[in-house]
Amino acid sequence: MSHPVLSPGRAAVVTGAASGIGLEACKRFAALGMKVCLADLASEAAEAARAAVAEGAKGEGEVIAVATDVSDAAQMADLKAQVDAAFGGTDLLMNNAVMRQLASTWADPAVWQRNLAVNFFGVVNGVQAFLPDMLAAGRSGMIVNSGSKQGITNPPGNAPYNVAKAALKSYTELLQHELRNTEGACVSAHLLIPGMTTTGTREHRPGAWWPSQVVDLMIAALEAGDFYILCPDGEVTPDMDRTRIRWAAGDIYDNRPALSRWHPDYGDAFAAFGEDDR
Repeated sequence: MSHPVLSPGRAAVVTGAASGIGLEACKRFAALGMKVCLADLASEAAEAARAAVAEGAKGEGEVIAVATDVSDAAQMADLKAQVDAAFGGTDLLMNNAVMRQLASTWADPAVWQRNLAVNFFGVVNGVQAFLPDMLAAGRSGMIVNSGSKQGITNPPGNAPYNVAKAALKSYTELLQHELRNTEGACVSAHLLIPGMTTTGTREHRPGAWWPSQVVDLMIAALEAGDFYILCPDGEVTPDMDRTRIRWAAGDIYDNRPALSRWHPDYGDAFAAFGEDDR
């Protein structure tokens, strides 16, 4: 049996919906008979995405697109107002918008600010705009935040993105804790953690999952009530993910150097740890 939120007539809002996982999620929600709002920056791709989702929708006039910059709280409030006018409320909010910009820990502060504005505060803006009325409606609802394994194991190379996704993990955990301890709350929070996925205009890499595979797993996990939706891919198995996460936590527990998985003195120890973990 489907989760009551994932049902005909319910309304979903997805940010970062013009391509990739966001677009595939919109298609799937529409195919379930849900009303769908695609939120993304204004572009020809966004309008093409809306048309593609509308083709697979169960009902007429059930798919809209709203040009939105998630980093702007006022635009997120306007997005909510337009969704209310079109659908009468929101049952599922998927905070999926993201930007990637390689930068070091001492990069230009403007780069850091923009990364955090989209990748972290874009989610905060979404929750603050939509959650109060979702709670007041008194019916089941979901908030799905798109995180990253980089916010958990912290691989070097893209500091602003890692920091934003680490903050997002903590924020979503705290959000779910507060929701389950709020009397009468029927809304749950969930953290989607994709593996290597071909999104946007990026060339497909062998071993990468397609967005449809991520969304397949996400829908099944939401129906099961899972909080952590940790996706494997063609190169990284669930066992490998668990090994990497446990090793990362062990850096603190065992007082190893920071990010010891990438430290030349700990390569053999990590390899042995992985063998033992299997």
